[in-house]
Amino acid sequence: MPYRSTEILSPGPADKAPLHRVSLTHDQRHLRRKLLHLENDDVVMLDLKEPVMLADGDLLVLEGGGYIEVKAAKEALYDVRPRSALHLVELAWHLGNRHLPAAVEEGRILIARDPVIRTMLEGLGATVTEVTEPFHPLRGAYHGGGHHHGHGDHHHYG
Repeated sequence: MPYRSTEILSPGPADKAPLHRVSLTHDQRHLRRKLLHLENDDVVMLDLKEPVMLADGDLLVLEGGGYIEVKAAKEALYDVRPRSALHLVELAWHLGNRHLPAAVEEGRILIARDPVIRTMLEGLGATVTEVTEPFHPLRGAYHGGGHHHGHGDHHHYG
């Protein structure tokens, strides 16, 4: 019989050691109700009241006790490097103008691989390299912002 969870907790006290882990890509972390396959081949039925955006480190609270940790899976991405800090802002604007999920970091931007976008970025003078790593894009203001704290912390999406 699979585990069942109807509540998400943000990472917190160390006393909440997870029983198991589930690795999900960025797109897979946008959900409301889904059967998730854990790293140990068990399954957990996630059944939430509303859609959420799970973050790396979030905990699925299991009915009957225990936690499942959410891990961001490695994904095929582009590491986009600008010529300067001002160039980074320009590149981020072009990506945002196309509503592309992007992780903007010090000195680089990470995006999902798309050959058309790569050509555009290289045409704008960026250095684009293929990488495989977890993807944590910024959330747009239209998604309602980051965490909502309180009993049963979870990330609203939508």
